[in-house]
Amino acid sequence: MGGSLLSVVKVVIDLRMVRGPLHGIARYALELARRIPPLEPGWQFVGLVGPDGVPEELGDLAPRIPLVKTGAEFLSPLEQPTLAASLLKLAPDLFHATSFSLPALWPGPLVATIHDANHVALTESQSRTRTAYYRFVVGPRAKRAKALVTVSEFSRNEIARHLALAPERLQVIANGVDTSFRVPPASELEDFRARRGLPEHYFAAIGSTKPHKNLRVLRTIASSLPAPLVLLAGRGARRALGFEESVIELSPLPDADLVRFYAAALGVLVPSHYEGFGLPALEAMACGAPVIAADAGAHCEVVGSAGLLVDPHDPAAWRDAAQRVFRNEELRRSLSQAGVARAARFSWDDCAQRTLQVYRRALGLS
Repeated sequence: MGGSLLSVVKVVIDLRMVRGPLHGIARYALELARRIPPLEPGWQFVGLVGPDGVPEELGDLAPRIPLVKTGAEFLSPLEQPTLAASLLKLAPDLFHATSFSLPALWPGPLVATIHDANHVALTESQSRTRTAYYRFVVGPRAKRAKALVTVSEFSRNEIARHLALAPERLQVIANGVDTSFRVPPASELEDFRARRGLPEHYFAAIGSTKPHKNLRVLRTIASSLPAPLVLLAGRGARRALGFEESVIELSPLPDADLVRFYAAALGVLVPSHYEGFGLPALEAMACGAPVIAADAGAHCEVVGSAGLLVDPHDPAAWRDAAQRVFRNEELRRSLSQAGVARAARFSWDDCAQRTLQVYRRALGLS
């Protein structure tokens, strides 16, 4: 491979999934790509990106390491041979696969982060292609990786069970929350609501149209909530999910406005019933928003007692929780304070430092 103990260590970090609106895994990869290199200035770090590079509007998340384009899109039919060719040319001492796309045709030293097992745990709502990919590419290649990382105890147990791995093969390193997610001043919230045409009081619902995000549980109760529901789930999600026109839909927001969106809400509803981590809930808590989350997946670890945990499949329970938050100012204040305190325990710097230790062990340097 590319380096040795006597030469500069070269690490390639996979950034190919960074495209379009940021999702949790893309943010994870970008946070590591900007935080790990300064911790090891003597090493060489390279970001592997798709044929179109990374979006221009990443702001502070824009990678500051050299980027190399690979010739095929993430999870496209030609991905595996193209990925292998790119890695053979780059000749890294270590490749960090930061998503569930593992290099099946490249035999070099691999650290893999597997965020969840939803493609094999929720087969009824997943494509057969993705499920097969997990079983015949991810599982076998994971067994040969130098190290495996996941983001919660929930995911460790799920991945071990569905991919027939020993749980101890997976090290849990939690995601973090950036310091830009904070409680903003009231003047910012007033300006945000005015710019976005939002009412003074609203409940925020976060997710996507994917079935496991479970936003449909809110469809039948949206009109009976004590304040309007504002949906942040991608363009066209309101119609795709069957919500009434009275539900307000927002297009994807830049981080600065996402902070204000969370903080201005009476409560943030996160009904996903299968989360490997639950980054939106954590970010909302960091912004001082009372969080109502599904009592399922990793929400129990991330939100814990700092939010209200609700049966993901009981619409009435979601309505009742929202009404409690709406009517009880002391409860809102308590949840806000508890959420900020709990979110402070999750740091991207800590995530980066612990991940670097994984690199070192995988390279036999510690």
